[in-house]
Amino acid sequence: MSSEQIPTPAETAEREHEEKERKAREAAEQAQLPYKWTQSIRDVDVTIPVAGTIKGRDLDVVLTKTKLKVAIKGQEAFIEGDLPHPIIVDESSWTLETTSHPPGKEVSVHLDKVNKMEWWPHVVTGAPKIDVTKITPENSSLSDLDGETRAMVEKMMYDQRQKETGGLSSEEQRKRDILKQFQAEHPEMDFSNAQIG
Repeated sequence: MSSEQIPTPAETAEREHEEKERKAREAAEQAQLPYKWTQSIRDVDVTIPVAGTIKGRDLDVVLTKTKLKVAIKGQEAFIEGDLPHPIIVDESSWTLETTSHPPGKEVSVHLDKVNKMEWWPHVVTGAPKIDVTKITPENSSLSDLDGETRAMVEKMMYDQRQKETGGLSSEEQRKRDILKQFQAEHPEMDFSNAQIG
């Protein structure tokens, strides 16, 4: 590593300062919103505090594949706009829950992402964004993945282990197995110069 690539303590401190400022700016923008939101790689949850006197029938909630609106009928919406990515409507829901802290109730919205492999920069496109490149995902296990994704990840992990130990990748092993089977079926042929490629 050349000395040009190693950041000086001053450069490191400057980067850390810029990162702290970015985080503080992002936190301040998010704090101004009339709702709180969290996400996992699979879903997004939004909570909106409302007065304890509010009933479900007082709410105007719209939940479609690409849009979200939560408002008290006749009032300005707490949140309204286009979602950054589509959701699975049948798996998404909203509830009105009583809380132990003021103002007494909250609307809880659960959005199930269609694409379970991407982070959302915001809940609705008109809201301030967060920097999704800074998200550190929660640890997940292979059992959390659907069958096709799990098989792909397991194959990648196998190939990586084989590469590290100098072994054959699953594709190379498959080709070798096909050649062996062909050799067994055709003993009269000479395979001494056969190349697997």
